[in-house]
Amino acid sequence: MSSSLNQTTWPAVFILIGIPGLEDVQIWFSIPMFIMYVLVVSGNTIISFIILSEESLHKPMCLLLCALSIADVLLATTTTPKILSIFWFHSTEIGYRDCLAQLFFVHAFSIMESTILLAMAFDRYIAICNPLRYTSILTNTTIANIGIVAIIRGSVLTAPTCFLIWRLSYCRTNIISHTYCEHMAVVKLSCSDTTINRVYGLTVALLVIPVDILCITVSYCAICRTVFKLSSTEARHKALGTCGPHICVILISYIPTLFSFFTHRFGQNIPLHIHIIIANLYLLVTPMCNPIIYGARTTEIRERISLFVCGKLLKSF
Repeated sequence: MSSSLNQTTWPAVFILIGIPGLEDVQIWFSIPMFIMYVLVVSGNTIISFIILSEESLHKPMCLLLCALSIADVLLATTTTPKILSIFWFHSTEIGYRDCLAQLFFVHAFSIMESTILLAMAFDRYIAICNPLRYTSILTNTTIANIGIVAIIRGSVLTAPTCFLIWRLSYCRTNIISHTYCEHMAVVKLSCSDTTINRVYGLTVALLVIPVDILCITVSYCAICRTVFKLSSTEARHKALGTCGPHICVILISYIPTLFSFFTHRFGQNIPLHIHIIIANLYLLVTPMCNPIIYGARTTEIRERISLFVCGKLLKSF
């Protein structure tokens, strides 16, 4: 595993070192990471299965939650198995093309998740601010189109990053100080001019994170204005209660994203291992919390999960 390259081209493999400075203790990080990954896959798979199998749950918000659960599982699976193999078996090598593929899927699924969260905010806005038109606006066809838009948006915005990386040369090192192939971590290794890569990466980040957060904020400002005009206290509590799970998911989704975004560009004084630990938590904590939050706060889904789990337990005895 050489850390230097003898030619100005892309390497056959990259070396993912895991968490810099904590290599000797990162086996301990693998235990909670493995538990969280199991919870991510099992929790989101159960949520998706119940929503898809129960016709009564084929409602806009539930279908969007199903799409979010699928994206969560795919995002976590793109990185976690490789991270665990680094921690457990010191399997640090990743092929150049495999690295680009992982990079593409990590960022594409992240953008898809953000798009779905934005769609969920729009769903709550229509449900509370324009309830009489809810069923006519948010039809199953509309939800399907939103899913297609999320896939296209994530793929189209992420694909150029891979092509721009493909044109770079690597003549210094092939060691990535990270647990997975993150865009800026790979770009920083190049000995070529990476101005275009950095500008495009920043442009995509600004087109997704601030735009989505702004639209979500505007939606919830309109929701709050409508809710506080209601004369009934019970109606206000009920309306705000339907928004609670979504607000929680937004907070745990965007706070680590914003931290990662700003520390990559402006957080030179923040230790690298802190940045990488936060990045890993983002990949697992948010997907793990989504089914817990929605399962606990959404009565219909909670009841279906209880029936599903109880049925499985009875069959096992």
